[in-house]
Amino acid sequence: MKKRRFTCTFVSLPREFTKGKSLRLARYRKAPELGPKILFFSGGTALKQFSEVLTDYTHNSIHLVTPFDSGGSSAELRRVFAMPAVGDLRARLLALADDSVTGHPEVAALFSHRLMAHELEGAAAKAALEQQLQALVSVKHPLIKAITEPMRSLIQSYIAAFYKHMPEDFNLAGASVGNLILTGGYLIHDRSLDPIAFLFGQLIKTRGTVRTTTDADLQLEVVLENGRTIIGQHCFTGKETAGIDSPIKAIKLSGEADDIDTLDASKVCKETRNLIDSAELLVFPPGSFYSSIIANLLPKGVDKALAKNPSPRVYVPSLGTDLEALGMTLVDQVKVLNKHLSGTLQAQPFRRSPIDFLLFDSQLLNVSTEQIETIRDDMGIQIIDVDLAPKEANTDRYDDVKLAEALLELT
Repeated sequence: MKKRRFTCTFVSLPREFTKGKSLRLARYRKAPELGPKILFFSGGTALKQFSEVLTDYTHNSIHLVTPFDSGGSSAELRRVFAMPAVGDLRARLLALADDSVTGHPEVAALFSHRLMAHELEGAAAKAALEQQLQALVSVKHPLIKAITEPMRSLIQSYIAAFYKHMPEDFNLAGASVGNLILTGGYLIHDRSLDPIAFLFGQLIKTRGTVRTTTDADLQLEVVLENGRTIIGQHCFTGKETAGIDSPIKAIKLSGEADDIDTLDASKVCKETRNLIDSAELLVFPPGSFYSSIIANLLPKGVDKALAKNPSPRVYVPSLGTDLEALGMTLVDQVKVLNKHLSGTLQAQPFRRSPIDFLLFDSQLLNVSTEQIETIRDDMGIQIIDVDLAPKEANTDRYDDVKLAEALLELT
């Protein structure tokens, strides 16, 4: 027998949670171009399938993704060009792309393509990879030839810009063509990501807005409880290296500057602050706790932008094992999230909890009654415990449609 769900009645929801649900969702589905502005602070992969589902309800969602990845193919681009990571930006833009006949699926296909040298090694592999890149630059590759003008010439100019600046020792193995295009645009636009992110989104008809929180060349630095300091996101996520052996005590941004805060190296731009200010719902969704969620709150100016926006804030904890959250309970996660948000409260004319809602499914996430009482009674956070279970059993993911509709009910 399933255990009873947690409920909370002393904090009011924006409206009765199920009142008018069907009518409201039907309205969103009928005219997603008029849907609500829901903002997500996240990384690039955790919300891929969810983002595709979300476009059925709104084309106005806002996605602020982290640019601090230091592993994979992003590492090579960052090493050579001293730039932020663009992989998560590309992935989210593609997840929101219009893949119907009204969109440009041929452009999305090019942006999704990776350069591969199957079964080749050494000099032969290097030559084969560069030959593929040259085919793109010369518009001989079938993927770029399939794109009509004037988009083809525009895209070719960005690939050519990358190729022009690519050093001899650059490793093209597994390189995402979309990342190379973004890099070329970044270099053309005076080392700024926003212009090329906007253009990239226009070319593939992205149904939403995607930006990185900052386009500064910075790294994530964590201090573990055992005193060890780790620099580089890929070194503590447990995906490319061994998992951490002690809980994370603190996280910050680091770079070549002696004091990045004083020099405003991480400062978010006005357009990003305006996006945060315009959101009708602020969501901290499932994903790696530190590198995807907390990392987005570190750039200078995010806290002040959040302080100006009185819209509801909801935390959706991840399912399964998050290697970054070693030794953390749900209460611990909420406390850390509150800590990074608490600075926003000082500018408010009234006292409020940094997080308004905790949305989860107690049948999927095992949380003790004591933890829920702490979150609800001591922190004053509304508990929303609803069915978010997917059809497939033994999964570490919420059902994307159920999660999307639960969040839309808060708008």
